[in-house]
Amino acid sequence: MDLLTFILFAFGFVLLIAGAEVLVRGASRLAVAAGIAPLVVGLTVVAYGTSAPELAVTIQASFAGQADIAIGNVVGSNISNILLVLGISAAVAPLGISQQLVRADIPIMIGLSVLLLLMSLDGIISRFDGIFLFSGAIIYTIVVIWQSRKKMANVEPEGPEFERPQKLWLQFVYIIVGLALLVLGARWLVNGAVAMARLLGVNELIVGLTVVAVGTSLPEIATSIVAGFRGQRSIAVGNAVGSNIFNILLVLGLCSIVAPNGVPVAASAVNFDIPVMIAVAGASLPIAFIGYKIVRWEGFMFLGYYIAYSVFLYLNATQHNALDTFNWVMISFVLPITLLTVVVLLIRDVRNNNYRKTT
Repeated sequence: MDLLTFILFAFGFVLLIAGAEVLVRGASRLAVAAGIAPLVVGLTVVAYGTSAPELAVTIQASFAGQADIAIGNVVGSNISNILLVLGISAAVAPLGISQQLVRADIPIMIGLSVLLLLMSLDGIISRFDGIFLFSGAIIYTIVVIWQSRKKMANVEPEGPEFERPQKLWLQFVYIIVGLALLVLGARWLVNGAVAMARLLGVNELIVGLTVVAVGTSLPEIATSIVAGFRGQRSIAVGNAVGSNIFNILLVLGLCSIVAPNGVPVAASAVNFDIPVMIAVAGASLPIAFIGYKIVRWEGFMFLGYYIAYSVFLYLNATQHNALDTFNWVMISFVLPITLLTVVVLLIRDVRNNNYRKTT
């Protein structure tokens, strides 16, 4: 990989982050002017904005014939949004979870993850699948915004982040500039990632699942951390969950529609990576249900699992001698202990809730 390619790769990251920041700023202010609740801002407007890098990268990779990066980017981003984004955010500051997320949005995220697996069994996300998914994105957006406007009809959002913008035209400029930066950054990022894969001898699916996925998840990380520090924790969690929903519905849906032959799905993604995405999405539900919050130790647990997932991808791609030992430790000790801990905490939380109701 020559120096110019590396420089463009680095600038691709920078442009993605800058573009998402500008896009989210303009879109969030427009949402506030429309009278939408903070959680719905995170689930829709901010999620749309921070999913824009995934959309740009996936479409660019599909047209460039890099299908593994396209599907790997979406699946890897969804995994990192839960384990990495929520992990870092909760480690910095405990995250409160609303009942709407636990009862509706997280189950929707899990259901869509399973749906993606079913659609991928034939090895391709077809144009028909894409139309179905994209239609789902439109319906989901309309429903959550409509419900929010009903609830917020007599409520005025408070805080400097939710002051109504005076220059609406400027917010549209932010959105256009942000999208332009995202498209350019995505092009440079994909080109650099492909060159990196060839140089290191690592297949493009692994690069899409890790390097590109983390790079396009940086806007979610930055947004969630900033929202957490500002006390808008509903935006922090809604951003991660909403991004996962839109990555499947909007990113893969739109990409499957515009790509010449749909989006091919590698057998390794069907057999391992998408099931891991489903498992991660499913694990987030009981953890979110326990006390309706994600505390610091759970955030560090998420981070630990993301590191373990990345290590596995590297060991498996290089067929390292430590792969069997690593798998044995994870399956025999780490996963059972984690499962037992979550079950015990879940049972204790249910009992405490039942006790409060009877007293």
